[in-house]
Amino acid sequence: DDPKRDAWQKPAEVVKELALAPGDVVADLGAGTGYFASRLARAVPQGKVLAVDIEPSLIEHMKKRAEREGTANVEPILGSASDPKLPAGVNVVLVVDTYHHIGERTEYFKRVRTRLSAGGRVVIVDFKKGKFPVGPPDDHKLGPEVVETEMNGAGYSRCKSFDGLPYQYMLTFAEKC
Repeated sequence: DDPKRDAWQKPAEVVKELALAPGDVVADLGAGTGYFASRLARAVPQGKVLAVDIEPSLIEHMKKRAEREGTANVEPILGSASDPKLPAGVNVVLVVDTYHHIGERTEYFKRVRTRLSAGGRVVIVDFKKGKFPVGPPDDHKLGPEVVETEMNGAGYSRCKSFDGLPYQYMLTFAEKC
């Protein structure tokens, strides 16, 4: 939640690029402290944000944050390493700086696909390879071509990409574009 993150993460631009409808159900996988969840909550005032993490202390943190910020449409969910435990009917799944941490990604995103609404999308934002002032070392990064291959294996097609982030790529996937 470092305010300096806003300069390079560009959360307002990321949320705008998602083109959310006010009643959408959005899952933030690897939600952490709720950095994106609180912003997504304002973008879907009649919808819901499922803030998923596998760390119980972060789930508690997000519950308190939602109370403090008045974002009653944020629902923290304790997922597991192999299952985000999403309900059916999710319109958009956002995965920021987390994709490379997921094991068995193809199987994981096959499970996610079963929870998407008709026309549902998965949007992955992760670090480009290269030396940057933020982000993990290169040996922890996955290039966009790896992500696309894995997501194709899980039954998705790449629908679009957004190149407006200085250190990250943003790829949108769906069953049909």
